[in-house]
Amino acid sequence: MVIKHIMVLLFLVFRLSSATVTYNVQIFGAKPDGRSDSKNAFLKAWSLSCNSTSPASIYVPAGRYLIASALTFSGQGCKSRAITFNIAGTLVAPSSYNAIGNALVWIKFYIVKNVTINGGTLDAQGSSLWACKTSGKACPKGSTTLGFYHSQNIVISKLRSLNSQMFHMLLYSCKNAKIQGVSIVAPGLSPNTDGIHLTYSTGITILSSKISTGDDCVSIGPGNSNIWIEKVVCGPGHGISESSPSRARALESSNRAELELKLSYVKRARARAWSSSGSARLVCTPKFIHLISGCSIGSLGWEREEPGVQNVTVKTTTFVGTTNGLRIKAWARSSNGFVNGVYFKGATMMNVKFPIIIDGKYCPNNNNCPNEASGVKISNVMYENVHGTSATRVAVKFDCSKGNPCRGIVLKDVDLKFGGQPANSSCSYAAGTASGLLRPTSCL
Repeated sequence: MVIKHIMVLLFLVFRLSSATVTYNVQIFGAKPDGRSDSKNAFLKAWSLSCNSTSPASIYVPAGRYLIASALTFSGQGCKSRAITFNIAGTLVAPSSYNAIGNALVWIKFYIVKNVTINGGTLDAQGSSLWACKTSGKACPKGSTTLGFYHSQNIVISKLRSLNSQMFHMLLYSCKNAKIQGVSIVAPGLSPNTDGIHLTYSTGITILSSKISTGDDCVSIGPGNSNIWIEKVVCGPGHGISESSPSRARALESSNRAELELKLSYVKRARARAWSSSGSARLVCTPKFIHLISGCSIGSLGWEREEPGVQNVTVKTTTFVGTTNGLRIKAWARSSNGFVNGVYFKGATMMNVKFPIIIDGKYCPNNNNCPNEASGVKISNVMYENVHGTSATRVAVKFDCSKGNPCRGIVLKDVDLKFGGQPANSSCSYAAGTASGLLRPTSCL
């Protein structure tokens, strides 16, 4: 009987210790009027959550909550096993771009574990900064809206990000993160408003999201591995790209990240993206009449010592009127960088200038790389079930480096046409295999 009572007591203690404690930011002075600075209320709720020995929840009721300056949630010394933000309202930045324009990151999570963000809206009100940049005046670089640094086991679900000054979301040196069901919106003319930027991270999944910005929907910098992107609607914008190391090297300076982290046509493409089965397709479309880049890996190889990119999967994609479709791009510079294990599957091209392209001799305007060969090693890249139309006759182009030829390129079931006529393919220093339906004929 005594043993039974002890077991019941232990069970109750366990239940109490594992119960989630909830902190409402309004209790600590947050006001949903969009005018009163609520930053300190959020910090107080975070501090109590961190010090809780039980899982904690921070609740943000409906309303607009002004976060008037850069806000950092530090996980150093946290006792709580998990912290969840349940957001029903909107966190809004000041309308004056100077308030956060030099902060680099508006809302930052640093060295956190097991943090989840559910719902809500982040409105960075970036339009005034875009106007400043367009005018040619001296302006701050701008702030990323939401950044996670050196963190792991992160979930961002059903969050909406509006009008970021720069990148909307950033994962820097993170492990095991899932971004799902998010909506990211900025006008097609807003500069550098990448949707999601990844650098030095591993185990990242991006699912079932809608991204419409003035730059890359998802940008992947050096040092990333095990990336899975699926069922994402993208457009307008540049699509999915792996950003240059010149951008990546600016990510962290003095322990802070610096980031410089594109019409009925678009609507038709997005409508087609949602199939009758309800599964989304990734759609890359032009921001306006000008042709822009599609989904690319690169540019890589700017730095001599540079971590590689490996194990990247992008499934179910559509490109509408873009300059590039599936692209890998490497600077014509000495580098130990590499790309290995990339899988593109199920891509539809609609009047794309370069549907499939590897550019291993990238050197725009012959600046910074004259008479050099790319050191980036590109291997084991597969293109499967790629079909549609090309805006140029050369629909498949592998222009690899003589010093480091592309190896292990695989083409399977590629059907691309040019104006109703057969398209061509072009290969330079590329080796691989081809099978299935192949139009144009493989040059591998």
